[in-house]
Amino acid sequence: MTAETSQTLDRGLRVLKLLADTDHGLTVTELSNKLGVNRTVVYRLLATLEQHALVRRDLGGRARVGLGVLRLGRQVHPLVREAALPALRSLAEDIGATAHLTLVDGAEALAVAVVEPTWTDYHVAYRAGFRHALDRGAAGKAILAARQNALTEPLCTLTQGELEAGASGAAAALIGVTGIEGSVGVVMLTDSVPERVGPRVVDAAREVADALR
Repeated sequence: MTAETSQTLDRGLRVLKLLADTDHGLTVTELSNKLGVNRTVVYRLLATLEQHALVRRDLGGRARVGLGVLRLGRQVHPLVREAALPALRSLAEDIGATAHLTLVDGAEALAVAVVEPTWTDYHVAYRAGFRHALDRGAAGKAILAARQNALTEPLCTLTQGELEAGASGAAAALIGVTGIEGSVGVVMLTDSVPERVGPRVVDAAREVADALR
């Protein structure tokens, strides 16, 4: 027996998904065509979503995802962090470097989970909540590489001294996780990343992606 559903709610969620999949927004007419409903229905859906800050309309009348979606998204971080911690702990202990899970937050990379190794004499202090531009540092560059090249498998990105002098980074993007753009990586006090680190980071990225699917 098929469960009863709300047609209006379903349409509202479809609007959000359509807007999330475009960088330039959609007009009422475009949404009407994509949803297969008349413009009056679309206007009502947008007005309701705007009241909750889930949708905004620019000066040209194009609808875009609103900041309210970001606020909802932030509530997901603790769940994502919990799912990623086992793989991050294993990575940090194995490599002897600080491991982190980084997610896209607007135009920035946001570290949402960080695990430091327990046995090293020294390591990089890297805090959850740390933000940086997506085009700087291994974590952000790995995400951009996956986005721009439509990767189907994670690849390791290496950087040196981009976020902290004397520190190198290695990161691989989360692939195949619906609704989440992120990467798993390590940061270490070294001039170059040892050869074995890249494959280990890629394996950890796969583990986290599997945990989040």
